[in-house]
Amino acid sequence: MSAASGDSEFVDAVAEAAGALRSLFAETPLQENDYLSKKTGARVFLKREDLTPVRSYKIRGAFNFFRKAMAQGGTGRTFVCASAGNHAQGFAYVCRHFGCRGVVFMPVTTPQQKIDKTRIFGGDFVEIRLIGDFFDDCYRAALAFAEESGGAMVPPFDHSDIIEGQATVAREIAEQIQAFDGARMDDSLVILPVGGGGLASGVTRYLTASGEAGSFAFAEPEGAASLQQALVQDRQVRLDRVDNFVDGAAVAEIGAAPFSHLKTFDADAVHLVPENRLCATMIEMLNIEGVVLEPAGALAIDTLKDFAPKELEGRTVIAVVSGGNFDFERLPDVKERALRFEGLKKYFIFRFPQRPGALRDFLDLLGPEDDITRFEYLKKSARNFGSVLIGIETRNRANFDVLTGRFDAAGWAYQDITDNDTIAGLII
Repeated sequence: MSAASGDSEFVDAVAEAAGALRSLFAETPLQENDYLSKKTGARVFLKREDLTPVRSYKIRGAFNFFRKAMAQGGTGRTFVCASAGNHAQGFAYVCRHFGCRGVVFMPVTTPQQKIDKTRIFGGDFVEIRLIGDFFDDCYRAALAFAEESGGAMVPPFDHSDIIEGQATVAREIAEQIQAFDGARMDDSLVILPVGGGGLASGVTRYLTASGEAGSFAFAEPEGAASLQQALVQDRQVRLDRVDNFVDGAAVAEIGAAPFSHLKTFDADAVHLVPENRLCATMIEMLNIEGVVLEPAGALAIDTLKDFAPKELEGRTVIAVVSGGNFDFERLPDVKERALRFEGLKKYFIFRFPQRPGALRDFLDLLGPEDDITRFEYLKKSARNFGSVLIGIETRNRANFDVLTGRFDAAGWAYQDITDNDTIAGLII
């Protein structure tokens, strides 16, 4: 089979998948965002995958996998997945839709909110098993169960049927953009979040094969750069360490099937998003646009910050918003990270003299926009000095230059630990 015929078949298969998907939910909207457009000088469109029934695009791939399995005589089989997040919820929803028995393996450490949502979506058709402290533990248990029981393992991204299902996002974009006067796909920039690569490979392959492609940019968490490293080394690479903050995209190794489609891209097309900067974007979208995004769902929007105005001016930019399953118990941490990124909050360890009036002397150095958010003795000596952790929040990042100048002039001994991940991770 030639590459051209293979691409044509893929386009046709995606069209079929998209048609079948309408029995589950309507197209997610493609929305022009005035705020981001004004901010960047581009015409920015958001593909709102956070508005699917399970608040992420993962339901698309799961549905397509099940649909094909049913057509091949899969009725009556048990389906299995390992996931602590969006894949589990999409899997559960589709199990209930098809009336299939499903078993979801999750780590014991999975937040209760995610367990409850998966149970609600799956109803009586899904059993949840909590195994191990880490994802790798429950993934091994899921594989063993599938092999022993003859169940069908439903992978989150590394399968052609999953990729084909995720590619329905691209088909919808290509059709929906036509409703906007002057918006052009041939000069567009499509920004795609990347975890395991199923969405990115499906969208890029469909838009390229159908002649709808402009250019692409990929957004990965800085702490989980599996695609970038694979492109740099021209092979799949398993990262030694992954920062799990962006849990929906914190994947140690890009999938084999996705990478077979993505390996033609240059590593420079991958933008690594700092986790704290991402938090600032999440807070910005919540406060200004009223849009609730999970960390992975904000990746594509945050990547707009990497482009100079002249690179985007007048262009059509489409950012895929991949999910909105945000646990609001995480909001304080997200706000904290956002403030630290923006330079509006810092943490210091001071050597505090143990004498009357010392605290008053310190407070007198603060400006009208400076506020102490944390004050905690770490070690106290009764006779001379004690170590004190002090968190300070201000309204203008330039205030810290003034403040530290006052500290120095007054002779205070202190250390700024805001960006010291080792120390900050232990005591903040």
